[in-house]
Amino acid sequence: MITTTLFPGRYVQGNGALSRLGRELSRLGTRHFLICSPHPLEHLLPPVLPQLEQAGTVHIERFGRECTDQEIARLLAAAKAFGAQTITALGGGKTLDTAKAVAAQAGLPVAVVPTIASTDAPCSSVCIIYTAQGVFERVDILPRNPDLVLVDTAIMAAAPARFLVAGMGDALATWFEAESCRISRGANIAGDVGSMTAHALARLCYETVRDWGLLARTACQAGVVTPALERVVEANTLLSGLGFESGGLGAAHSIHNGLTALAGVHGRSHGEKVAFGVLASLFLTDKPVACINEVYDLCLSLGLPTTLADLGLAGVSDADLLLVAQKACAAGESIHNEPVEISPGVVLAALKAADAEGRRRRPA
Repeated sequence: MITTTLFPGRYVQGNGALSRLGRELSRLGTRHFLICSPHPLEHLLPPVLPQLEQAGTVHIERFGRECTDQEIARLLAAAKAFGAQTITALGGGKTLDTAKAVAAQAGLPVAVVPTIASTDAPCSSVCIIYTAQGVFERVDILPRNPDLVLVDTAIMAAAPARFLVAGMGDALATWFEAESCRISRGANIAGDVGSMTAHALARLCYETVRDWGLLARTACQAGVVTPALERVVEANTLLSGLGFESGGLGAAHSIHNGLTALAGVHGRSHGEKVAFGVLASLFLTDKPVACINEVYDLCLSLGLPTTLADLGLAGVSDADLLLVAQKACAAGESIHNEPVEISPGVVLAALKAADAEGRRRRPA
């Protein structure tokens, strides 16, 4: 048995860490191609642009909203025309994934600067490709992890708290999915078995969100950086990234992928959909009542979805939920790492059970 554990080249986190970007990029090259989401392009980049220009020549491109093959091709052509030596992304998960794909195709180092702690995309070699309409299309595994992940917790504290909560929803899945892979000997992203290190980090990820999540959300709502916020940002970004990639994925992310087939969820974040996938997976894998209680209580306290209505699917038909289940059970989906029977019918039952339990727990 061979285990493989994947890591980014360097992880930098802290209050004011964005001020280190120029210094960090100077280690990687002198011609820097930046891909920016609209908000960081207009509000975060201008103050640090002078120090970036001291680190080399800079070219900036605005991200086109979705991580599609077409957007990757557009930015790759622009990077080559500029003669880029590094690729850097500032923005959310789709911006970061696009930059990782551009860098992989160009054969260049990549630095990622997440501006919200809403996903575990920054540290991983995974790139999720969508259609122009935002429907999940496929997962690409890139040949390397980012060379630099730089996380400024002051930026995270200034963002709406719902993004931090969504990141906790994504992080919530890490241990449950890695534990399923440990039991079933399911493959991780590298195609090998997860290491002891990966599983320990996945467990720490869950415990950090469970113990510090509510305090971190409160700090974010107040717009301040506290030790709790630092812990949860690290859990959402580093621990979840290492845990899912090296520990392996399971039902929660496959259910997320299935949910993207329904138009009603398109306004919901990745982490919100994953969180509901976790709840469904509790029934799918027959978790103990104490565990189910703990996870539902945590989701309710944080404001994560516990019903289909919370995802914009009030009154959803069984036919639509079966479509979700069928997409979640497609060949190659990570749900097949679960150590239980998997079929669209079983997944449909888990979705309905999770929704019913969520409705039962709501105040009358």
